[in-house]
Amino acid sequence: MHLPIKRSRNDRVFAGVLGGLAKHFGWNSNLLRIIYVILTPTSWFAGIPVYLILWLLMEEED
Repeated sequence: MHLPIKRSRNDRVFAGVLGGLAKHFGWNSNLLRIIYVILTPTSWFAGIPVYLILWLLMEEED
């Protein structure tokens, strides 16, 4: 199963997941990264498994 959202090939820090999400929804990728870093420790590190799952489900951008 793959998501219709693609991982970013140009706007990446680690795997391009957040860059791909930002591009798909028209958000600022740096702002999304800041929000992700702030929310991950406050949600009992739920952001790490979610990121890894999205990395597996999202295809690489062409």
